[in-house]
Amino acid sequence: MTDEPIDIGVLGYRFMGKAHANALDRLPMFFEDAPETNRHTVIGRDEAALAEAANTLGFERTATDWREVIDEVDAFYNLGPNHLHVEPSIAALKTGTPVLCEKPLAPTLAGAEEMREAAAEADVPAACAFNYRFVPAIRYAKRLIDAGELGEIRQVRGRYLQDWLSDPDAPWSWRNDEDMAGSGALGDLGAHTIDLARFLVGDRVGEAASVSGHLKTFTDERPVEGEDGETRPVTVDDAYSAQVEYDSGAMATFEASRVTEGHKNDHTIAVHGSAGSLRFSLERLNELEVMTGDARGYETVLVTDEDDPYIDHWWPPGHVIGWEHTFVHENYEFLKSVARSTTDGGDEVAGAAEGNDFTPNFEDAYEVQRVLDAIERSDAEGVRVDLD
Repeated sequence: MTDEPIDIGVLGYRFMGKAHANALDRLPMFFEDAPETNRHTVIGRDEAALAEAANTLGFERTATDWREVIDEVDAFYNLGPNHLHVEPSIAALKTGTPVLCEKPLAPTLAGAEEMREAAAEADVPAACAFNYRFVPAIRYAKRLIDAGELGEIRQVRGRYLQDWLSDPDAPWSWRNDEDMAGSGALGDLGAHTIDLARFLVGDRVGEAASVSGHLKTFTDERPVEGEDGETRPVTVDDAYSAQVEYDSGAMATFEASRVTEGHKNDHTIAVHGSAGSLRFSLERLNELEVMTGDARGYETVLVTDEDDPYIDHWWPPGHVIGWEHTFVHENYEFLKSVARSTTDGGDEVAGAAEGNDFTPNFEDAYEVQRVLDAIERSDAEGVRVDLD
């Protein structure tokens, strides 16, 4: 493991750029064993905005071309729009640079497959940023499921509801374009839920075996911000629903929407087994509702005790944490994996697989992408789709 700071290059500096920069700020304060980092370069197109972002987020340098950066840093964070995930991430992996890429992995299944293959060949950490795996209550839930407290897993229910596109006059963005985003609520929100279900119960129910999906676009075009009277077409879904059967015969129902009035960031998931159930809501992320054994109903567990996942790094019991802390936990695990995969000289360790233990990795994200693709095909063809 290297004792030198890990130089980090970041593509993108807005929403996710701020979330990850904030996480890097918190790490040395609360996680004493976290590797030391150096915010080397922030990458984007607008030089003036880049200069401001570098100053705000604490980066030493700026660049307008990711090609100039990927082999100059020890870790590359790809936080750009979905259509920029494939090429820069693969190029970074080919130089031997570990990658943390935002979700969904790619706009298309073919792109995700290319990224998965590049990661396998590179043999360095290749992570996909499904940050909700790092909620302490979710980790606690997985412990219960893995310990068999819920018995045989029968059903999973997940939904992710937002309302930021409810207004038909809300401005068009890249998230409304199929070429740049791949899909709408399905990939933007559904990817999180499908991955979370896979994380929680995948070891017990296997992979998705068949899928039935329905996608819907409610607003066909949206105004272009700053361009009076100009509109652009919406070519992705506003909402989706899906039914999934897993290898074991367990079933799942998933849905997401970006047009559900009254829901700001309502991500919930429930797991039902032969001996118990649990349910989680992101809007109450320090709590887990659990029913096991002879209980007649759900018990609300406050997951803030010192022996709960990650909580020993934060506050005394009962002092809750928030959404931004999931990125701290995610960066902590990813950067430890990066540090384990290098020697003091910064070169790749021969057989560095022991440093490539971060999950969710590109393989995990590819499996999520297979389900996203099957849901889209099911909707387009009007049939249930089997996943080979």
